[in-house]
Amino acid sequence: MNRYTKIYLTIVLLVTSMFVLSGCSQRSAHYGHTSKARYKATMRSYRVKGRRYYPTYVAVGDTMRGISSWYGPNFHGKQTSNGERYNMHGLTAAHKTWPMDTMVRVQNLKNGKSVVVRINDRGPFVRGRVIDCSYVAGKKIGLDRLGIAPVKLTVLGFAGKVYKPAKKEAKHLKPRVVLDDFGIQVGAFHKYEGALVYKKQYTNTINDRLRIVIKKFIVDNEPLYRVWVMGFGSDDEAIDFIHDNNIEGGFLVRK
Repeated sequence: MNRYTKIYLTIVLLVTSMFVLSGCSQRSAHYGHTSKARYKATMRSYRVKGRRYYPTYVAVGDTMRGISSWYGPNFHGKQTSNGERYNMHGLTAAHKTWPMDTMVRVQNLKNGKSVVVRINDRGPFVRGRVIDCSYVAGKKIGLDRLGIAPVKLTVLGFAGKVYKPAKKEAKHLKPRVVLDDFGIQVGAFHKYEGALVYKKQYTNTINDRLRIVIKKFIVDNEPLYRVWVMGFGSDDEAIDFIHDNNIEGGFLVRK
């Protein structure tokens, strides 16, 4: 191998290394501690103890109230839903539906104490409970004494970072976690009245995150009203909805 060949190979290795490092840093900045593939996987609906849960998207400032608990030594070192190892000494928490790496302020409504945690797991699967704090996070707000407490949750940011708005930034520009808007077609009618009946029927069966829309198309010079259920976070989640509700002839659509 001559001197020029060695120089060429050195340059190639340096460029390749820079590309790889750049790719990793970009992914980390956008998805926080969770990879893109795992992030999308954790936004699929899932079933626990016979109940199906639908992960939802949230915006900075969104709130939720309920009961908080904490989990510690029995889970220390075990894998969490986003692929990390649970660390009872870290400021993390489990939530049933909010996106992974969402930053949340947990305020104990009994003593006023609060702590900022990062969502990295799913749970708690107990009626009335909205969040499971790590041991250290729970201790900071007094959960180690009573075990549970009424809390208020406030979304502060995403990708493991707390959102800090510019002074003149408009309120409607607050960041929001959004993936592609997947949907399914549940029916198609030549008369609008038929589509309206279907829309009302499915409105009673979906959660608040999903929505029913009627889209008008012209087929063979005649109107065709298609009824779509929109708002799924992935095609897998949409397919799950078709199977769970036995929708004959249902298929995926995209806006």
